[in-house]
Amino acid sequence: MTNFTRRQVLSVAAAGAALGISGPLEILPSALAQASEASPLNPKGQKFHKFKVGDAEVITIFDGSASREHAPGFVKNASVDEIKASLKSAGMPDDKVPNSFTVTVVRMGDRTIMFDAGNGAGRSPQVGLLHENMKAAGLDPMRLTAIVVTHFHPDHIFGLYGKDDQPLYGATEIVVPEAEYKYWTDPAVIETLPEARRGIARRVQASLPQWKTVRQVAGGAEVLPGIRAVSTSGHTSGHTSYRVTSGSGSLLVLGDLTSIPPVNLRNPGWHVAFDQDANLAEATRRKVFDEVVTTKSICTGYHWGMPGAGTIAKDGNGYVLVPVA
Repeated sequence: MTNFTRRQVLSVAAAGAALGISGPLEILPSALAQASEASPLNPKGQKFHKFKVGDAEVITIFDGSASREHAPGFVKNASVDEIKASLKSAGMPDDKVPNSFTVTVVRMGDRTIMFDAGNGAGRSPQVGLLHENMKAAGLDPMRLTAIVVTHFHPDHIFGLYGKDDQPLYGATEIVVPEAEYKYWTDPAVIETLPEARRGIARRVQASLPQWKTVRQVAGGAEVLPGIRAVSTSGHTSGHTSYRVTSGSGSLLVLGDLTSIPPVNLRNPGWHVAFDQDANLAEATRRKVFDEVVTTKSICTGYHWGMPGAGTIAKDGNGYVLVPVA
């Protein structure tokens, strides 16, 4: 497993001081008010974006943005100059590596399902915009049918936490990948992790096993009617994507199958430092994208910015995102 520096982990999580903190995360309006929605991955400053897949309404919600200084270890098999060139070719500034966080919500009939829970508010003025932007989209965060998790990295699950590390969403069911849960809740895993990642495991182990709202699902299982788990391991050992089927439409919620599009969507062979098994992550990425290019499936990606969804097309040796309207 990669020995990440603390600075690397803090940057990618965008609120990384919480990686070693098990204290409460609360909604802090003052932090939300200071945040800026506009960023290289969200140049229009969109709070949300709505589109249809079959009979379902899909709403992508912007949770904030961050950036990191260029460092040789960010992509293990690409130089800083190559990363800058890829950013520039995508029409983005190349002085830093941008990052953003976009949560997918699907309305299916009278059900509202959210995929992942964001960074959590109050840890950084640049992230934690999820609840504010959900309300702007006409969604009540406390009236969700279920929250379905792709994996246990902080920017995906720390938004589940309320005061004293109790579930922020009360009685809302939290669906998690079985393999991911078993990995992070194994007491023996802590000693195998670099110091900067041990805080994640400690927090998960001190909380999720006690939460009565958590339900584990196996890869390939039907999570909820019309939603099926798709094993996409590599980024983490139990990373899971989800296929949503509605009428004649199909949506793939991909989580962290890639980082931002100019990095390892455009360059699928690039090994970002935060992939637990970089070779497996690459193989999974190529397999999934070859499939969705053929099927023209609509996908959402957690770090794709806004609108955070679209189809995937081949682009030379890589892929390109064609955003939804």
